[in-house]
Amino acid sequence: SGWLPPSSAICRSQYIHIVKMKLAVFSALVGCAAAFAPSQQGTASSAALSATKADLEAIAEKANPKVKFYDPLCLSDKNFWDQGNEATIGWLRQSEIKHGRIAMFAFVGYIVQSNFVFPWSQTLAGTPHPSADLSPEQQWDAVPLGAKWQIFAVIAALELWDECGGGGALPHYMRGRQPGKYPSFQIFRDNVHPVFDLYDPFGFNKKMTEETKERRLIAELNNGRLAQLGIFGFLCADKIAGSVPALNGIAIPYEGDPMIPFEGQFSYLSGNPFGL
Repeated sequence: SGWLPPSSAICRSQYIHIVKMKLAVFSALVGCAAAFAPSQQGTASSAALSATKADLEAIAEKANPKVKFYDPLCLSDKNFWDQGNEATIGWLRQSEIKHGRIAMFAFVGYIVQSNFVFPWSQTLAGTPHPSADLSPEQQWDAVPLGAKWQIFAVIAALELWDECGGGGALPHYMRGRQPGKYPSFQIFRDNVHPVFDLYDPFGFNKKMTEETKERRLIAELNNGRLAQLGIFGFLCADKIAGSVPALNGIAIPYEGDPMIPFEGQFSYLSGNPFGL
């Protein structure tokens, strides 16, 4: 309660009301996900775990035969949250694949945004998209707060669908699901609204051989690792002059903090935490 706005009882009341609304929406989403779950859950929930340290070593050998398995913090031997070592490895693999995919989006997005922005209006009021003359970080700062909340709301919904295994269609990635396999939206399509799957929405890869799938998964892993280095290289070059010599000629100095996405608009510690 010490972090609630102290200046006004009205502000405090509004803040509590907003928090209650967000909790209610989240509860409804969880309830909906459970409602869409298929009636037979036993097989998915009791799926045998298969991810082991030996699997990580085999993947590392294929991903980089020179470096091979590299785990200086011995995370592959840990037992996170007392869920067992195999569940921990499942969590680690899912985390790396997810971060790699987001980094690939970010890396390509950074390059595109540095040269091109959408020609149509960004808001219903007619506000244009931030100019390509700005750095991607500056463009993000110029995005209206409401638009940022919409982006984060979509991300949260996708995360929820992943965590609940697509309404129970797949087991959790710490309970036997193949790491990186995002659930289909089939249950959502059948019960709520038509929507394309994130992966292979038109079914072009259904006949892909197992050898091809394995080769592409290794390529994705390597590309994701490289993209993580790439996007942080861009951010460092813009934030710390001269930190990435290869980018000295194209880096645009950025005075803000790229690790604070709502800088100047939102703060848990401010008197108006949700920027309303």
